[in-house]
Amino acid sequence: MSEDSGAPVRHRDRHVWLVRFTDRVLVVCPRCGGRAHVVPRPDLAPPRWSSELLVLPRRMACTGCGAVREWTAEPRGEGLAGAAIGGTEDPFFRFPLWLQARCAGRVLGAYNGAHVEELSGYVGARLRERGSLSPTLAMIPRLPAWMKRAGNRSAVLAALNVLRTLADAEHSTAAHRSDAAHPRHDRPRYPGSLFFRGGAY
Repeated sequence: MSEDSGAPVRHRDRHVWLVRFTDRVLVVCPRCGGRAHVVPRPDLAPPRWSSELLVLPRRMACTGCGAVREWTAEPRGEGLAGAAIGGTEDPFFRFPLWLQARCAGRVLGAYNGAHVEELSGYVGARLRERGSLSPTLAMIPRLPAWMKRAGNRSAVLAALNVLRTLADAEHSTAAHRSDAAHPRHDRPRYPGSLFFRGGAY
């Protein structure tokens, strides 16, 4: 195990796509400032492929104040315009991510606890293997250089520990909100993908 994180010494990239972590996104509630959840609408069947998560109708719900919002993908011709992932806002409603922390002069964000653990496994590893698959859509090769830099390892791991704490169910009120969890309007410039309709949504 690595001495500063408890993460495995070796990390083999499984080429996980960032969209896999959008099954549950923790966001700042626009009404009370506490933690809210953005999830696929519960009355729909689970997605068959990860890519469907980009167009699956979403619901934001805050257990603190009861706020609820609905999101549906924008129709575009015969298809649906998928959400653009990345940045420090959720891909659907564009609310600030709940899991944000200042780190090495930047802001580190994550969608949920599983996202934090995936990043921790990579950053904490002393040996990083790319694997054999194409990294075109994989999350790890697309991480910013400052997160991969060996000199920032301790700072990034410390920030990830902050996010791990914020992901805990006990840290869900506005009083627990990170000072970094505010709008930055840093959504990706690309419009997202186009998916052709094939189901109920």
